[in-house]
Amino acid sequence: MIGFPYEREEKRRVLMDAVESVRATLEAGAEESERIGTLAPASVDALYESGLLRLKMPHALGGAEADLVTQLDVLEAVSRIDPASGWCLMIGAASVGSLAAFLPDESIEEIFVGGKPPKTAGAAAPSATATPVEGGYRVNGHWRFGSGIMHAEWVSAGARVTGDLDGYPRQVRMAMPKHKVKVHDNWQVMGLRGTGSCDFSVEDLFVPDGFAWDSTLTEPLRGGALYRLGRPAFVTNEHSAFALGVARRALDAVTEAAASKTRGYNSVNLVANRATFQRALGECDLRLRAARSLNVEILEEAWRSVCAGHTPPPPLQAQMRSCATYTTDVAADVTAQAFRYGGGEVLFTPNILQQCLRDINAAAQHQMVSDTAYENHGQFLLGLPDARVME
Repeated sequence: MIGFPYEREEKRRVLMDAVESVRATLEAGAEESERIGTLAPASVDALYESGLLRLKMPHALGGAEADLVTQLDVLEAVSRIDPASGWCLMIGAASVGSLAAFLPDESIEEIFVGGKPPKTAGAAAPSATATPVEGGYRVNGHWRFGSGIMHAEWVSAGARVTGDLDGYPRQVRMAMPKHKVKVHDNWQVMGLRGTGSCDFSVEDLFVPDGFAWDSTLTEPLRGGALYRLGRPAFVTNEHSAFALGVARRALDAVTEAAASKTRGYNSVNLVANRATFQRALGECDLRLRAARSLNVEILEEAWRSVCAGHTPPPPLQAQMRSCATYTTDVAADVTAQAFRYGGGEVLFTPNILQQCLRDINAAAQHQMVSDTAYENHGQFLLGLPDARVME
């Protein structure tokens, strides 16, 4: 199992080298993932063996514990190669990273068999009830969108604790062995087909105290600044990275096609020579670069905060989420324009422009990048006393 350097730039270099090392495997597995409805086994193995799934794990357990912008770089690059791989990487890395930081040593020993991290899936939404009992919780619930669950060994999921009457119910995250949850094979969808994001459920499952942690924790049992981010800052950059990668892949594809593709009755009229396409391509490139620069600006501010020992305050958390929403909106529009200029062949299923269009619009349905993010951001700008980061 490879280790990771502590120094930021060297760590980034190692991770980006790992991305290049899996490129051919992810490209070769992309069509299979779409066909079977879950990430191709070879792609799963490549992400695991390269160390990329340890992107957000603590150094103490062999993880990269990467800063926010390095995460952006890595996840964007993988999503640009294969969107399904990028999505499964972001979910898997966040799931194992969180439990690795907050669960006690005895639980880590059981989950990390032989010191090796497990393949994990997760669903953050508290779609279950956790009833306190002697030594732990009795859990009942049904979660949607368990991305990567078909290849997972452990599952991380959210629940509301029953009996908390003051204000909002307390929320916990739980680590559960995959064999103890029921997976519902219902991932027959338009977009993100290759992610295997099936529903899963449990009925009266006992989860020991040592396998549950408070969702609001910002002081980890192991690891440093990364785990002080809190919610939703721990995951907002992932959504931006995915969107940027998919949209850039779409621009790559249409730019390549435009050099040889003709449109109209004049067979020598190359798309690349059309002023309307040239303008659209130039504008789309700049919009993606501008959205990326905005992400870097906000993510660096949040990273400075956690490195100084402070969880990003609610107004900054709201900025991070609304930035992810904005980036997804820009990426969806850019991808739609690329699709339009791709011509008739994009209608056929194997075409990458069709997949990018489907995948970015599927990703845009995620609650983290919903329109409420703009509303919440605006509430903080207005100084409203009841402003919240998440609805």
